[in-house]
Amino acid sequence: MGERGPRVGRRGLLGAGLLAGAGAALSGCTSGDTPAAPSTSRPPPFDPASWESVRAQFPLDPSYAQFAAYVLASHPAQVRRAIEEHRRGLDTDTDAYLHGEDREEAVREAAAAYLGADAPDVALTDSTTMGLGLLYSGMRLLPGQDVLTTEHDFFATHESLRLLAARTGAKVRRARLYDDPAKASADEIVSRLKAALTPRTRVVAITWVHSGTGVRMPVRAIADMVAEANRSRDAEDRALLCVDGVHGFGAMADGVEDLGCDFLASGTHKWLFGPRGTGILWGRGRAWGALLPVVASFSNVTVDPGTGDEPYGPGGLLHTPGGYHSFEHRWALSEAFAFHRAIGKERVAARITEQATRLKAGLAALPNVRLITPVSAELSAGLVCCAVDGLDAPAAVGRLRRDHRIVTSATPYQDVYLRFGTSIVTTPEQVDQAVRAVATLR
Repeated sequence: MGERGPRVGRRGLLGAGLLAGAGAALSGCTSGDTPAAPSTSRPPPFDPASWESVRAQFPLDPSYAQFAAYVLASHPAQVRRAIEEHRRGLDTDTDAYLHGEDREEAVREAAAAYLGADAPDVALTDSTTMGLGLLYSGMRLLPGQDVLTTEHDFFATHESLRLLAARTGAKVRRARLYDDPAKASADEIVSRLKAALTPRTRVVAITWVHSGTGVRMPVRAIADMVAEANRSRDAEDRALLCVDGVHGFGAMADGVEDLGCDFLASGTHKWLFGPRGTGILWGRGRAWGALLPVVASFSNVTVDPGTGDEPYGPGGLLHTPGGYHSFEHRWALSEAFAFHRAIGKERVAARITEQATRLKAGLAALPNVRLITPVSAELSAGLVCCAVDGLDAPAAVGRLRRDHRIVTSATPYQDVYLRFGTSIVTTPEQVDQAVRAVATLR
């Protein structure tokens, strides 16, 4: 598994860098620096064609430029209303509301429409980490089969694969796909991954957008390379392309057919701005047969309790963990998908890319900044990482918040960078404000 990295605690993992940066920021704050309480006023009517109207649906403090809003989502008005409606229903007559209409299926259908997929292939989870855990904990491996991942993946992937190796004895290998993220190329990434692929590789575990550098993987090209390698393989030996999609899902417009992967795990409480504590795990039809369920499902799977036979049904239902969840949040996820689809997936992606491109150009022109994320829009998404000369990232996060009311984060990796996320709650004007602020950091 390679050399041990630095100890990563709850603070670094849960906030993916935001909490550490916020702690540094708030430690130097006076009471006047504390954000105002969220507004309780009713938002204006939603006009999906107006970015001002889109931003007005969020109760985020408007005096701050929210370049870390993707870490854990603020809920737009439509999602807040849905959560409250479901909460009232459960509180008023729990039995009737819980056992009434199949609201889980409505969420699965909304997710499938967004993904360009079939609803039975969508499992509902609480987070990306849960999805990855279900995926890699349930993976069936034959003796001698191995797993290929990369050095650039997040702790959730590396730890899930370490646990898979501990249970099965399978070897897990890590490929380095680029040396300098700013100079990464699609050809280099695909070539290095191809060189690391072996005839016994059953799982190829990658991340759509690297949270430590902002590099976006050419997933379609990787999928094509893996498909070519699979042409001479039997079904049980096919390499399965598994993607942690969290920093592309809701930021990019690609559906699962565009990506070409076999599995996609993502939280929906980041770039999609869905209810906190929600996520999806999608699998491509028969690919679900490579997994065993990890948690008993309550999702209308078929089983005869008198015989004790193994449950059967579509993969998305079998692999949705049962038990009682924060149902008001899960059921309100449909509204988050509807919100994004009303705006338009392509418009959202174009808005994010436009701002990220503007931000990268501005930062690259500063003499005190080294840009980490590739300039190319084809190799990046909404995350923009940089290093400021003479100032560590947590200190930069703190000063930007305290002195300029700009909310950013620091990457939770061995190489710690200042990180921005352009999204539907930021503006081109705030991008320019951020560049001017970074120019003052010394």
